Amino acid sequence: MNPKNRRTLDKRVIKAAEAALAAQNYVSPVDVLVGIGWLDAGAVKRWRHGQVDYLERVVQANLARISEAMKLLRSWAAAKGLVPSETSYVARQPGRQALRFSKSGNPTIEQLYRTHWVSGELSERKRECLAEKASRAPELVVIVPLNDEWKCHRCGGTGNLLIMEGPGPACLRCAGLSDLEFLPAGDALLTRRVKAKSSRYAVVVRFSRRRRRYERQGLLVEPQALRDAQREF
Repeated sequence: MNPKNRRTLDKRVIKAAEAALAAQNYVSPVDVLVGIGWLDAGAVKRWRHGQVDYLERVVQANLARISEAMKLLRSWAAAKGLVPSETSYVARQPGRQALRFSKSGNPTIEQLYRTHWVSGELSERKRECLAEKASRAPELVVIVPLNDEWKCHRCGGTGNLLIMEGPGPACLRCAGLSDLEFLPAGDALLTRRVKAKSSRYAVVVRFSRRRRRYERQGLLVEPQALRDAQREF
């Protein structure tokens, strides 16, 4: 990369990084790639759902430019006195498999992608809380289908609920969630207590054609956790 292009990229990286840092007290490589326009937020969502095999596949830049942008981010973060914090990235799928960033799968490159840069102005306790929150596995999302004729990509069956996987929709039996019980939305206190007691749960949503968005319908939770929480009332 020639010096002029590098300076231009440096400014874009710094602008994106500073915006992310101001908004959330940390900045990640994914934040920067989205911020400079090389990575679409929708593509990130598909990757987090396990529908893209590695993140670099959907980055709109070649590997050399991506590498240069990541070097500029690390240089800026070091100069700002930010604290590196390695973060776990797992798919929003029942298997909770680790997400892959790079085409090569090189462990060193994967670690660089997983590293968040946290504000040094935060206390150690706040940095720990931020790291814990960032590493927390995302909630599973189960969908109430609008099309009753959908088919599970694994078994060819159907049902009143589905979960999206890379190859397509899957039924709850194939996804290993068929033993969970539905708790309708409406009782916030009961919902919080059941979530705390249930080692496995999933958010149930349905698409609203009128509002053009997915709306929460309730939770799928472990039956024993639901009974235990109900006994506390």
